[in-house]
Amino acid sequence: MEKLTFYAVSAPEKLDRIGAYLAERLSRDVFVKFANIEEDTPSYHRRYDFFVSQFSAMCHSTHEDPETCSRIRVAGIKGLQGVVRKTVNDELQAIIWEPQHMDKLIPSMLFNMQDNEDSERAGEENPASLAESCFRELLGRAAYGNMNNAVHPVLVHLDNHRLWDPNDFAVSCFRIIMYSIQAQHSHHVIQQVLSHLDTHSKNTPRVRAGIVQVLLETVAIAAKGSIGHNAHNQNNAYTFLSPISFPPNLWLGPTVLEVFNTLLKHLRMSVDFELGDGSRRNSASSLSSTRTKESEERIVQNAIIQTIGFFGGNLPDYQRAEVMMFIMGKVPVYGTPCHTLDTVKIGVTSVNMYCNNGAVTSGFKCKTMCAGLPVAFLEPLCSISLMEDSELRQLVLEILHNIIDRHDNRAKLRGIRIIPNVAALKIKREKISKQDVVFMKKHGQQLYRHIYLGCKEEDNVEKNFELLFTALALITIELANEEVMIDLIRLSIALQDMVLANEENMPMFIRCGIMALVAAYLNFLSQMIANPPFCQHVSKVIEMRNLDAPYLLPEHVFREKCVLPDALDRDDVGLYFQTADLAEALSVPGYNVERLAIPYIPQVTEEDRLPRRKSFVDTISLQVDILSNSLPDQSQLAEEITFETLKKAIDTTGLEEQERERRRQVMEKFQKAPFEEIAAHCESKANMLHDRLAQIFELTIRPPPSPSGTVTVTSGHAQYQSVPVYEMKFPDLCVY
Repeated sequence: MEKLTFYAVSAPEKLDRIGAYLAERLSRDVFVKFANIEEDTPSYHRRYDFFVSQFSAMCHSTHEDPETCSRIRVAGIKGLQGVVRKTVNDELQAIIWEPQHMDKLIPSMLFNMQDNEDSERAGEENPASLAESCFRELLGRAAYGNMNNAVHPVLVHLDNHRLWDPNDFAVSCFRIIMYSIQAQHSHHVIQQVLSHLDTHSKNTPRVRAGIVQVLLETVAIAAKGSIGHNAHNQNNAYTFLSPISFPPNLWLGPTVLEVFNTLLKHLRMSVDFELGDGSRRNSASSLSSTRTKESEERIVQNAIIQTIGFFGGNLPDYQRAEVMMFIMGKVPVYGTPCHTLDTVKIGVTSVNMYCNNGAVTSGFKCKTMCAGLPVAFLEPLCSISLMEDSELRQLVLEILHNIIDRHDNRAKLRGIRIIPNVAALKIKREKISKQDVVFMKKHGQQLYRHIYLGCKEEDNVEKNFELLFTALALITIELANEEVMIDLIRLSIALQDMVLANEENMPMFIRCGIMALVAAYLNFLSQMIANPPFCQHVSKVIEMRNLDAPYLLPEHVFREKCVLPDALDRDDVGLYFQTADLAEALSVPGYNVERLAIPYIPQVTEEDRLPRRKSFVDTISLQVDILSNSLPDQSQLAEEITFETLKKAIDTTGLEEQERERRRQVMEKFQKAPFEEIAAHCESKANMLHDRLAQIFELTIRPPPSPSGTVTVTSGHAQYQSVPVYEMKFPDLCVY
């Protein structure tokens, strides 16, 4: 520098050439060569705050000449790149990752990536390409503790420039982030986006949908692992770092439930917003805007559902079961205080949540049913399957299909019909494992019960019957040994008998639909068993129905203009499946045909004692009505005593015959009924006894009187009755 200064003083005419030479060397070397120099001793005094500020300002240049503006921006980006390379590997310069610097570095790069007007320029002459390269390099060098400081400015920039709607640039930014960072840091990005979604919980639906779609993109890229990283990096010339593997522990720990909890919370909020706007319709002018808001909220809900599907689809089996149980805990079930809510709100919320659950279970291949359907998940799932919403019941059945179907046979069973040749479907199946046999012994009766009760719901439509048929067929394929097949036949005959008895006065469409379901299933089962006499009996009944009662077959009853009869002819036995004929056909080794003679009766559970399909207020009024109606009429208390009355009282022959018959039936049931039914029967009796004792204790055991007063409820109003101390009776040992 001293020689150069002396030369400039000695020859002033050379000053222009000296300036040009200095400018050339500075522009060519100072952020390139200087930044790449590896220093043996770290610098304790060197700071880069001034450079970060100046280079960031250059990156935002708005010079009126486009060429000059582009050159200034390129120089600023190169300057920031030099600062990054000089500082990120220097432990003493960790201050570069602090927010005050990242809040200048990151927006400067994003500003140029966003303003891609010079797309015709190539390489380092294009500010957008150079900024993206620098952005990738910075993220690739980010360590575990610096991820939050690197991602937060991106979210702030997208907020300030309103880039969530439309969100093309936001999605592009997070693709770059996910493909540039080290794979083990992916969950940091996901958590940052989730937290940002919380801060925008009351923003417009399109903004929330844009954030959720970005979250979906980050989860999808994280789930792809090393394949996605490498494929992307091979096609991009500016990639700095390529993560080589997808860490299996990314989805472990509390992060999983945190993600699902946040997404479900926003799903609930979106449903509340949609229903809230719908309930506030008070004028024709607001109708169109309300419909627009509803459709936008549906976009948010669909985005959340897809995100949960992507996220849950990459979990191990045991965590999928945990997630399904977690989501189940968010669904309102009957018998709980949720009945005070609006029925529509419960239905929509539940349907949406079950859509999520279906997304999680799609592609779910559990090795054993005990892992796929643990008790903590099976019981609430079956409970929801009996709610009054037909679409909700359809979703529950689809979830069961997803879990039970481990060989992808559902598509072959689509549509309830009389399948002429089941062998042509090429059903895939394996021998039933011991674990699945144990599962059916423990929980088979629970599945049968909910299929039985689900068939007679009065709002069932064709799809409900179709899904019930698929459920029966999948249980046969995946979980049925000889014992289970006998139980399924008993279930089918019980459904037929229920229709013929019609004690519940079901609509004719439901009765014919159940008959069609039984016919379609027994036709499928007979061909799976491959027992010629069994197939012959089933085919004969179906043929008779084709001739005399086509409304009892699925191909006819589910037509739009199917003519239904006024009543079913119980005496025409040729139209119905006969237990005796089926038992005779199965009189071969392996089948316990004696059990076919025992009618199937669904086990009694706690749900049967709950006031179903009633709101909380309706339940109270119903109980009051029952109590008032159960009081005896005084005019009926005095019975007229006649000679016939005395004769009946003395003659006990008929009573003895009835008692003997009852004893014989009990003995036969305990000798031939399966153990599961006996255990369920005894358990239900024990539960009923417990309930009765609890009621008795509640009526008889009262708290002792208190001077502070006791609460009594009269006509729905609470009243306090105080008892004076001198009127209270104390035990002798307590009196002084």
